[in-house]
Amino acid sequence: MLGAGITAWFALPDPARWRAFILASSAVGLLGVAVTRTARAGQLLAIAGLAMALGCALVWWRAERVAAPVLARPAVVALQGRVERVESLPARELVRITLASVAGSGLPPRVRVNVAEADLKPGLVRGATIRLRARLMPPPAPSVPGAYDFSRVAWFAGLGATGRGFAPIEIVTLAKGEGAGLRERLSTHIQSRIGGSAGGIASALATGDRGAISEEDSEAMQRSGLAHLLSVSGLHVTAVTAAAMFVMLRLLALSPTLALRWRLPMVAAGAGALAAVGYTLLTGAEVPTIRSCAAALLVLLALSLGREAITLRLVGAGALMVLLVWPESLAGPSFQLSFAAVTAIVALHESPRLRALFTKREESGARRLMRNLGSLLLTGIAVELTLMPIALFHFHEAGIYGALANIVAIPLTTFVIMPLEALALVLDLAGLGWPAWWLTSQALELLLSLAHAAASAPGSVAALPTMPGGAYAAIVAGGLWLALWRTKIRLAGLVPAALGLGWALLTPAPDLLVTGDGRHLAVRLANGSMAVLRDRAGDYTRSMLSENSGAGDELALLAEAPEARCSADLCLVDMQEGGQRWRVAATRSGYLVPWRDMMKVCAASDIVVSERRLPPGCRPRWLKLDRDLLRQTGGVAIELRSRNIRTVRDGGAHPWKTPPTIQPPRTPQ
Repeated sequence: MLGAGITAWFALPDPARWRAFILASSAVGLLGVAVTRTARAGQLLAIAGLAMALGCALVWWRAERVAAPVLARPAVVALQGRVERVESLPARELVRITLASVAGSGLPPRVRVNVAEADLKPGLVRGATIRLRARLMPPPAPSVPGAYDFSRVAWFAGLGATGRGFAPIEIVTLAKGEGAGLRERLSTHIQSRIGGSAGGIASALATGDRGAISEEDSEAMQRSGLAHLLSVSGLHVTAVTAAAMFVMLRLLALSPTLALRWRLPMVAAGAGALAAVGYTLLTGAEVPTIRSCAAALLVLLALSLGREAITLRLVGAGALMVLLVWPESLAGPSFQLSFAAVTAIVALHESPRLRALFTKREESGARRLMRNLGSLLLTGIAVELTLMPIALFHFHEAGIYGALANIVAIPLTTFVIMPLEALALVLDLAGLGWPAWWLTSQALELLLSLAHAAASAPGSVAALPTMPGGAYAAIVAGGLWLALWRTKIRLAGLVPAALGLGWALLTPAPDLLVTGDGRHLAVRLANGSMAVLRDRAGDYTRSMLSENSGAGDELALLAEAPEARCSADLCLVDMQEGGQRWRVAATRSGYLVPWRDMMKVCAASDIVVSERRLPPGCRPRWLKLDRDLLRQTGGVAIELRSRNIRTVRDGGAHPWKTPPTIQPPRTPQ
């Protein structure tokens, strides 16, 4: 219910409706208090209403508390600030630096810039003050409807501008007692022992730093359903906690005095708790790690008290802890994926039938192995089915063979890679770690090979265009109903889940996608594939248009399509949809088309798209998407059959959509 209140704040468009929701929820809660103080129905009504009101108010307060001005327009500026964070991105040969800008500089309080690795200087570490020139721009809104909304993420992170820094970088003052932290030093050390993406995965397992993983390998991990291994979460925290408990218990048991006088399991549990907290801080304290750490601590507490540890109450407590501190995390895929996965696992194994089927018993080793493999496979299938709608909603694609790949990948990571990496780090203290590092690299290469094999298999990825929010809400509500109830009434959750899934599958893919700057256009051709307007569109633009159109594959070139006629400056494409013939015209260069020719094109076209401001005389039969209109709407998705138009700027009043702005200082000479 706390999450429902947070969701309502994101879904409702303006403060008037936020206040109405808080008042209505509070009224429901107070009604529950007034009706009865003993009946369970009244208690549930009171808790539900007050929790929803609290959730909406909490995220609203959080959004106002982090408010900071955003750069009004792109600009090249002279930037000076204190380094707050340094993130290495070896796969891109970049370093990402977060700076607290100097007060009175005319810039947002916090900015983030990428600089080339070759431009770094010794001493550029956390706590230092640096000066450089940079091209900054406001945090970008989604390029098209359904795309990643970095402006929302940047708002809650306090980032007012992002961009690219240029050499030379001047270090004004050195760091005082801070410098590179343990996380950065450990990542650098691991990557010096194992190169390439394998080293990036090794550092991700130890510190959460994924910057050294190449885009190709990262995509393979995503498409194969193994990307969860790169995000430090329950698997990793559990392994670290269990290893710390095992080592501490064995070491203390060597002393007969301690073994007889102390409750060694309690001491080992304390060591495991310290290891979990330390590992969480080391890996950057991301949402999945915090959730896993909170769960680990609650499990250790439950075991110490003799209570059942792994329950859905444990999952709820972990979610509550995260949402009370970071309520905005509910809208991100990290929170949703991590909590959905663990909820599915716990709900599945709370089933009496499954518990009886997979519980340990006296039997041969072969039967025990098959029973464990069956449990792992069934768990993997349940998790994949749970995570697939979430992945399709946020990323528009999901892996199909994840359950099978995880049967090998999870044991490989838990029982081979992580212990070998820990052994290598310990042996490095004496300079003897190279054999363990070699074995670790071989195991990591095997993991990458598995990811590429699963990702490249026929039909390995399910792709879907933008999923309607209502369909996603119905699927989530049905899934929660299935997980939370224990009696046959839980089957009623299949109804909203099936309706939401059918709604999502029946939603037609867009026929046209136009980015907010008007430069890029994706058009659905007669054969069902998507084609991009500009031949030199970058990889990011192609990937974004492909994902949000549901194409799921490489985009074709519009100039090569049989239904299109293109010159260097203009493309005309004829489309047949809904029993009607449509003509779309789009400019594709910075050069002006002669005025008379452009007027003829406009008059003969249904839709005209341009990155420039088109003259008033340009009057297409239906829609003119030029610079002036796109500034108001942002990116546009069009479905021709129903004439449905979706835009990025939907008129909501959330603070990152209409942020306070600050004009950049004059461009340095």
